[in-house]
Amino acid sequence: MEETSETLDTYLDNHYIHRSNWLRAAVLGANDGILSTASIAIGVAAATDVRDPIILATLAGLVAGALSMAAGEYVSVSSQTDVEQADIEREKIELEEMPEIELQRLAEIYEKRGLKKETALMVAKELTEHDVLGAHVRDELGINELSQAKPIQAALASGAAFTLGGVLPLLVALFLPLKNIEYFLYGSALIFLIILGIVAAKTGGSGIGKAIVRITFWGTAAMGLTALVGYLFNVI
Repeated sequence: MEETSETLDTYLDNHYIHRSNWLRAAVLGANDGILSTASIAIGVAAATDVRDPIILATLAGLVAGALSMAAGEYVSVSSQTDVEQADIEREKIELEEMPEIELQRLAEIYEKRGLKKETALMVAKELTEHDVLGAHVRDELGINELSQAKPIQAALASGAAFTLGGVLPLLVALFLPLKNIEYFLYGSALIFLIILGIVAAKTGGSGIGKAIVRITFWGTAAMGLTALVGYLFNVI
């Protein structure tokens, strides 16, 4: 029996949905880190023939972007947490004041999922006896361990991923030849984005081709427009 339980846990861990929360934050952070800092570097490189302004702008964009990403993710996910907690508190009150109505609601949910009316009511009663709040939070509110918001985790993952992504264009700006450096920045950023897309697609179990096309198109658009701004304001 214990071996069966361990096998089931291993099977569940292999599902890609278990990775969705941290994967979303990490991919978004790394993608923004590469694209934002590379775009800034390309924009400045298109407007100057001196390396120092490029490095300074890239470094500033990296630091500001990482902090902004972490703070934004924390605020956003914290707001989601507040909503979830408010709903849970409301559910506690409803369970105390009208337990029979709440039981019927739970049974109706299971009935809509395909159970017969009698079976749905029996399942609702058994789950209520085991963990009444947990059953309603999970099945009525749709909050579970996978979807539940974790502000600190999301903020750290986004900030760290942005930093890792942003360091790559910074290294290019530091060490590659200054002549035509905007092309080096564009090419390397595109390679970094494609590698990120492949890793994310494999980790998440989605199609690689679609991820590469998305990243190539939007990455090229962002960096191309930033380069255009730099050429138009060639004043440094």
